[in-house]
Amino acid sequence: MDGGKTSPESIPGDLPAIPDPKKPARNKQAFACAILASMTSVVLGYGKQSNLQPLLTENHSFNSYLIDSGNLAADVAVMSGAAMFIKEDLKVSDSELEILAGIINLYSLIGSIAAGRTSDWIGRRYTMVLASAIFFLGAVMMGLATNYAFLMAGRFVAGIGVGYSLMIAPVYTAEVSPVSARGFLTSFPEVFINSGVLLGYVSNFAFAGLPHHLNWRVMFLVGTVPPVFIAASVIFFMPESPRWLVLQNRLDEAAAVLAKTSDSPEEARLRLEEIKSAAVTPSSPSSGHIRGTHGEGVWRELLRPTPTVRRILVAAIGLQFFQQASGIDSVVLYGPRIFEKAGLKTNSKKLGATVAVGFTKTIFILVSTFFLDRVGRRPLLLSSAGGMILSLLALASALFVIDRRPEGEAPLAAVVVSIMTVLSFVGSFSIGLGPIAWVYTSEIFPLRLRAQGASLGTATNRVMSGVISMSFLSLYKAITISGSFFLYAGIASAGWGFFYVFLPETRGRSLENMEEIFGKKGKEQGKAEEMVAGGEGLKPDNVSV
Repeated sequence: MDGGKTSPESIPGDLPAIPDPKKPARNKQAFACAILASMTSVVLGYGKQSNLQPLLTENHSFNSYLIDSGNLAADVAVMSGAAMFIKEDLKVSDSELEILAGIINLYSLIGSIAAGRTSDWIGRRYTMVLASAIFFLGAVMMGLATNYAFLMAGRFVAGIGVGYSLMIAPVYTAEVSPVSARGFLTSFPEVFINSGVLLGYVSNFAFAGLPHHLNWRVMFLVGTVPPVFIAASVIFFMPESPRWLVLQNRLDEAAAVLAKTSDSPEEARLRLEEIKSAAVTPSSPSSGHIRGTHGEGVWRELLRPTPTVRRILVAAIGLQFFQQASGIDSVVLYGPRIFEKAGLKTNSKKLGATVAVGFTKTIFILVSTFFLDRVGRRPLLLSSAGGMILSLLALASALFVIDRRPEGEAPLAAVVVSIMTVLSFVGSFSIGLGPIAWVYTSEIFPLRLRAQGASLGTATNRVMSGVISMSFLSLYKAITISGSFFLYAGIASAGWGFFYVFLPETRGRSLENMEEIFGKKGKEQGKAEEMVAGGEGLKPDNVSV
């Protein structure tokens, strides 16, 4: 890039592509920032409760199994273990608990939408502190609740904190990370969500033996510990996002942060120049003037977007939509129900199978973190979606065979296929679509639109999570369990096509170059449409840059 020269691997405005064999050592400061920011996602794994399967099924023997096993097989968070004790202590009905479970997605939707404007106003750091404070308050309210209304109020507050955390963690991490490690670092929130799940499991196990009027309260109150630690760490050790600092015209502070979080002084200088260029007031780009902003006018730009921003919006919202619409919540949350249908009747076998699901999910998420910057987002995403499609088709076919046999006479091969395809589906999701939805959405928006644009993607994710998790049993009754997974396979297939057409590669590109990538992609699509209109044949083309 020096002297006006460009290599085949870079275009004007890019940072040089990082050769894979000689990647620089991980930047310790950026790594530490990513860890601290991603720890805010622990509250989602710990506090997520849309998985109260004992309360969402009419199979009473199955309910008994879930309750007897401490709900570890039914839920990915502390609420699964607390539900039965709440029901007994507060004398609430199953329908009230069902609402308590499903409403979390609605509440987190509010937080995720508000987080975009909040982070533009007060900064990324203090938005993380605010998220932790809100969840802390919600956990205290739930732990001290004396009736259902009080408990629901605590859920409302905690849900808003979860929404804030979901949005801000990947955005901050993407903005502070060097290009060479952005995919690796921005995938951390997904890892920490699973850490929160583990914390919920441990909490359930550790406190289930206490008196019933205390154990569920202690389970919730333990959830106050991570937010305190996270908030203190952010305040005392974490720098502000350099991109937000540039938007406030605090250039010296931004340069200091970039010097610590870049792979070299030259990269720090280039990053600062690109951020400054991206932050120039759109109305007068020739003046080079950076006007301090707190996100004013962003929604107007998002609702009346330019063609390039429109393509970015479609990519972000579509990616988050298909992440949830392909049925991951149904497979993970209702895994025990699937295993029972497949013929696993004993509690130990069901629990063992569900533990295997959690183990598989964690392993493949960790694997994905090391491939995002080596292989790229697009190959991993397409491979992930392909694996999910094949797994769903095989699972649906096996369950179709089992459904046609008398109870207890399911073919052994169909049982084995059912179990293995649940594991392969979860693994395929976790190595690609799971983490990439957060990585990609946090990096493709222009600087001035990033926080509030990412909040739209997060809101889409929360809406679809609620729809899928709360509709599975009704869908299962309407078109059978095998029919449900055939439907999810169809949705995942549509998702694969969407990813292929609308999502260009972003590996090795600076955040400030994303508009150029999507602008070029739009030109390629326009040329393709002209060729089709002119009757010319089209060759399959990778639309990534």
